[in-house]
Amino acid sequence: LSGIKRRSKVPGVMITQYFEELPEGMTTPDFTRKPIALTIQEGKLAIFKAKVIGNPAPTVTWHRAQGEINDPQKFQNKYDPTTNEYTLEIPKVSGDEVDTYKCYASNEYGKAVCTVVLNVIEGIRHVSTAGDPTEFRKSAGKKAEEKKEGDIDDSVWELLLSAEKKDYERICIEYGITDYRGMLKKLVEMKKEREEEQAEFIQYLHNLKPIEMKSEDAATFELEMELKDPNSRIFLYKDGVMIPYSKDVEGELKHCLKQVGKKYIFTVKNLNPEDAGIYQVDVEGVNIFSTDFKGRFFFTARLSEVTAQEREDAIFECVLTQPISKMVWPLKNTPLFNNEKYEITCSEDKLIHCLRIIDCMPLVAGIYAAIAGIRSCSAWLIVEGKLLITNFIHKTPADPGVHFSAGLEDCKAIVGEAAELVCKLSSADCKGVWSKDGSEITASTEGITISNEGAVHKLKIAKVTEEFAGKYKFEADGRKTECVVAVEDPPRFDDKEIEAFAKPIVIKHNQKASFKIPFIGREPFKVQWYKDGEELTPDSHCKIEISEGESRLLLTKLQRKDTGEIKIKVKNEFGAAEAISNLVVLDKPTPPVGPLEIIEASANCIEIKWRPPKDNGGCPIKHYILERNQIGRNTWKKIGQIPGEAHYRDSDVDHGRRYCYRIRAETDEGISEQMETEDVQAAYPGQPSAPKVASAFKDCINLTWSPPTNTGGTSILGYNLEKRKKGSNLWGQVNPTDQPIQAKKYAVKDVVEGMEYEFRVSAINISGAGEPSNPSEFVFARDPKKPPGKVIDLKVTDSTYTTLSLSWTKPKEEPGVQDEAKGYFVDVRPAENTEWDRCNTNAIIMTSYTVKGLKSMAMYWVRVIAINDGGEGEPQELNNYILAMPPPVRPRFTDSNIKSFMVVRAGNSARFNINFEASPWPDVIWLKDAIPVSKRVTISNAEGGSQILIPSADRSDTGIYTIIVKNVVGQETFSIEIRVTDEPKPPGPIELDENVPGTVTVSWEPSPDEKRDDRLHYMVTKRDSSKRSWHTVADRIFNNRFTACNIMPGREYQFRVYSKNDIGLSAPSESPKWLITCKKEKFTLKIPESKTCNLESPPRFMVPLKIHTPPQGYECYMSCAVRGNPTPHITWYLNNVSLNTDTNYYITNTCGVCSILILRVGAKDMGEYKVIAESSLGRAECTTNLTVRVHPNTE
Repeated sequence: LSGIKRRSKVPGVMITQYFEELPEGMTTPDFTRKPIALTIQEGKLAIFKAKVIGNPAPTVTWHRAQGEINDPQKFQNKYDPTTNEYTLEIPKVSGDEVDTYKCYASNEYGKAVCTVVLNVIEGIRHVSTAGDPTEFRKSAGKKAEEKKEGDIDDSVWELLLSAEKKDYERICIEYGITDYRGMLKKLVEMKKEREEEQAEFIQYLHNLKPIEMKSEDAATFELEMELKDPNSRIFLYKDGVMIPYSKDVEGELKHCLKQVGKKYIFTVKNLNPEDAGIYQVDVEGVNIFSTDFKGRFFFTARLSEVTAQEREDAIFECVLTQPISKMVWPLKNTPLFNNEKYEITCSEDKLIHCLRIIDCMPLVAGIYAAIAGIRSCSAWLIVEGKLLITNFIHKTPADPGVHFSAGLEDCKAIVGEAAELVCKLSSADCKGVWSKDGSEITASTEGITISNEGAVHKLKIAKVTEEFAGKYKFEADGRKTECVVAVEDPPRFDDKEIEAFAKPIVIKHNQKASFKIPFIGREPFKVQWYKDGEELTPDSHCKIEISEGESRLLLTKLQRKDTGEIKIKVKNEFGAAEAISNLVVLDKPTPPVGPLEIIEASANCIEIKWRPPKDNGGCPIKHYILERNQIGRNTWKKIGQIPGEAHYRDSDVDHGRRYCYRIRAETDEGISEQMETEDVQAAYPGQPSAPKVASAFKDCINLTWSPPTNTGGTSILGYNLEKRKKGSNLWGQVNPTDQPIQAKKYAVKDVVEGMEYEFRVSAINISGAGEPSNPSEFVFARDPKKPPGKVIDLKVTDSTYTTLSLSWTKPKEEPGVQDEAKGYFVDVRPAENTEWDRCNTNAIIMTSYTVKGLKSMAMYWVRVIAINDGGEGEPQELNNYILAMPPPVRPRFTDSNIKSFMVVRAGNSARFNINFEASPWPDVIWLKDAIPVSKRVTISNAEGGSQILIPSADRSDTGIYTIIVKNVVGQETFSIEIRVTDEPKPPGPIELDENVPGTVTVSWEPSPDEKRDDRLHYMVTKRDSSKRSWHTVADRIFNNRFTACNIMPGREYQFRVYSKNDIGLSAPSESPKWLITCKKEKFTLKIPESKTCNLESPPRFMVPLKIHTPPQGYECYMSCAVRGNPTPHITWYLNNVSLNTDTNYYITNTCGVCSILILRVGAKDMGEYKVIAESSLGRAECTTNLTVRVHPNTE
């Protein structure tokens, strides 16, 4: 069946819905948990698990892409009703089962499907330990060659996705990946997809630490992660198989997860070889982190004991079955590294590993180990001293004597515990002497026990104290070995105190709690208290006390949320110790949890069920307190206490009434807040779905419907069907009242041809008829119509890269053959697909449509289907496929003013943008001087434009840059000259020469930039002694010579020459001073006869008086200028009356300027003013008239 396709909320699940509208309460199938891809070891059990939902319950089937799964011995379908899990089990998987599997969930309304991949890891081929390592390497190399190039397992991809960049090369070498560049390209794409998947569940993810050994029997890996939903499920897989884990490190399970804040620590305990493999952490089916725990190899050749002469080299060698890039070589629990003393090497195939000890001395003797993952081997290095042979008459070899096969090793001892020193001699018959700091130790030394078993000599300290620290020595037969015993005193707790501290402290809400524990060890101590992994700091509700050998934590005003783990951590210079307890704060419970589950709602009884409170406050639920309200009344009836089970059967109900309940939980600590339930109706059933028209004829209309989801607590006895004509308000029952319809369908024959009807249905149970359903769609009582014909003149009116606009003409109507079209559907199909996709869910009535969401430049087939009440007509397709692109447009540059020349200073970036339009999307090519631009030039193309960027341009980037924009319609080009230059350097020294009298020829050495800049020219300026300023005499000189004219003899000239280019001027080069001396004639001084000068003169007015007409009441100022020698006497007159002595006038005479000031003029001041200047040589006078303007309103 075809239908509407949509994606599920669960990633990777596709849902197909068969009907546009589903009946009320009905749903299509969906996955709540989809199967997870498996990568599993050959021969093991593979299990795919899935959980589905849907109403009605869907049927689950499994299929594979290549082959059948009908063999019950290889494929087993199972269903667990308790967990609602569907499983597909494949026992003893092999390479034949590697395939893509599909899980289908289907019901009558749709189906859901998801795919999952099964990969199988082939079994390890074990190599005999007696085999030659060289042959083993050859066989391993041959096996690697047989692997197809570029064929990378999914498990290796998971490792690469979680690894750091520095580990990529190691993983590629280890798993035989040769196409490194191709791997990086695909890895970038996979990381982007993985981040999109993780973003649905993960807020952030940091500090991924791969798995590593933490102790001899445990390995851990860590990550910091914040979940968007704290309730998201976390799964742990090993080699693709889900493994259980506990949240308690001390739990019995082998794998555990500990969460501290946002940090997650996964631990694998009690290690054995089977624990090696690829571990994977998933959150709700999305992979978060993968790490490879090495251990699927073992030693084919183990380390063997090496005896070396003093000052010679010693070599340890081991061979593995699988390559490993790095092996740990420890001596006395200290890892060794490449230096002048040790040389660590491995073969090209990473199978043979060697340790060379250079220039052996007795001090380097001891047990050397090789550790590879969880595998290890060790062997002794014995260093023998060189023997000095004395030449006698008869040369006889000297007896080497007793030597140490194993010397003493430095030891760290803990106060109060036992310590043991061990060494081994080459002979069991030799005795030795123990000493400490030069003092001999005997059997009677207090606290020390000396023993030997053959060649092994031991010194045991029963209970270590500070006095036992020092240097210990063992001597035998002139040989000695020594070590240092360091006594440490880390923090420690007494076992009884830890047992007492571990007991949980239980207190009530708002009370206080105290934790106290003593400890021993050497001071100073650092004491830290933690709650649920977060360190506590003192505040108003938290007090931390630290005294000698004891610490106390006091918490006050505690709330229920403070319940959790309490931990104390004590540190000193020697180590740390921890103790853990728990705090339980009791409080009243939270309200019960809904929604209410109705078990029965009949005429006599209502039976309900609810969920207990999320938090019971630390105490078990004793009772539930219930109240009931009948809808429509304002009172609540107390039902009373019921036992602690979240279930109640109410038999005191009235038929047809609706009830609401209040429920509270009660514990020893109090009563919770109430939970108020939704309404519950006794007896009547709910609404069926709206009737659907199955078919319609002129004398019969066939209807179907779905039963109600709420049956009212009893079985459905039948249905009543009603009809109503369009435009009427009255409903009429179709079936007889005493004959309910038993089936969920009915043929209505009481109809009138041509009339339009709607229908509704109600369910009946023992209590009666329930609420009627929603009305059906209106339907005509007439014979079915014929489907319409093909649409006419289907064509494309417009298109873009993502849309396509269509138009067509309504199909013709032919009676009896094809009826009128009522709507249209538009379908598209990508050229590479075979299935059509419907663009519009509901039929459109317009004869045009725009298809959206197309892929740019993709090919599509398009068709239009007409539809009416008779069904869909034949589709009309376009004659050819359509490209998702705008109509063809020849390339054209759209900028109105485009620069064709650009100057850029050297060292700066050059950027040029140009806009264009073209369709389809054109090819854009940039050329420099007719050849492609270099790689250092960055070209950025966007829709409608292109940009060229030259970072840190230099002179070599100068040239003609041409852009070619070309598509199938045509091409367009444009060129711009980009000149890269810098401020020019000044020209060289200037020389001046006179070839023609009255001229000076200025010549200079060229600027160093002249050869590199063809646009460089020169400018000449001149200054002479008469003007002392510079002015330009020549510009744009392209040679190194200039002749200046109009050079005057006797003047001093100087010239400056500047280099000049598109950036600007250089510093000037200055010429020496130039001077042409003029020929001087003999000078004769003629002194004229002196004459007597008479400076006396009679008075004379230089500036006469002016006529003044000031307004009445204003001041008036009159002045004149007079000249004479000797200085004349000045007299002012008004109407021939002297004013010199009149105090109403202010008269002055300064340097021949005579003035008079009248402060407020009036009618009395009008008249003729006269100034007379008199001296012994004569007399002069000057007159003027003063007229005062009187205001009209002045009396």
